[in-house]
Amino acid sequence: MSTQKYEHTVLYISHGAGPMPILGDGRHEELVENLKLLSAKIKKPSAIIVVSAHWEENVPTITASGNPSLLYDYYGFPEAAYDIAYPAMGHPPLAQSIHEALVAGGIESRLDTERGFDHGMFIPLKIMYPEADIPCVQVSLVKDLAPAIHIALGEALSTIEHENMLILGSGFSFHNMKAFFAPETSETRGWNEAFERWLIETCADKELDEKARIARLLNWESAPHARYCHPREEHLLPLHVCYGAANRSSSECFELEIFGKKGSTYLW
Repeated sequence: MSTQKYEHTVLYISHGAGPMPILGDGRHEELVENLKLLSAKIKKPSAIIVVSAHWEENVPTITASGNPSLLYDYYGFPEAAYDIAYPAMGHPPLAQSIHEALVAGGIESRLDTERGFDHGMFIPLKIMYPEADIPCVQVSLVKDLAPAIHIALGEALSTIEHENMLILGSGFSFHNMKAFFAPETSETRGWNEAFERWLIETCADKELDEKARIARLLNWESAPHARYCHPREEHLLPLHVCYGAANRSSSECFELEIFGKKGSTYLW
């Protein structure tokens, strides 16, 4: 496997609350419009690798079925949330290429022919590409949630030889479940905004050199109010994978109001 980096499109999105973006929830209008904008802005990909916040394994694990099912991995929503269809095909040859790229990068990984697509994949892609005509492969996070392995995972994905591929990190730049349902104060709003400013500077400031950018991402817990915004970091780490795949400042950053909180999306 070559260690050359290929010019894949890389995108980190804040995917919102469960299935609510496609159930007409008004607090997700900016997110829905942003996803539609992004799909119109970039060339339609021939295949998509999705790294979702909703899948963790001991080692990076790759969906390898040609026809994955959907996992309705949420609860307490209207019945319509469990009737959502998104019949995207898998891509076993691409899954094998991912596995080989990770091995070549010194990362243990495994193929999984049983697991389906979770809502971190099918909710945003149903908005972006409703025809479900792009083959997709999901890659898990690593359970220990170490930033370095997720940057390395992205670096390995960048070496895959596949024309016009999208690497999609599906998470949420703010993910404190208690805070979503608690009354907001000027103090908590300030904490959310301070972390977002730090994150935007980290990802989008072209004056930062890559050594400094990596150091910030590795030490993200030292960012302002980091643990308020991410009591657990699984929704942030798909961003680390995206940075590893791109290894540069983002081309564009989009600031959004999602489910009552400030969030952001990054395109490379």
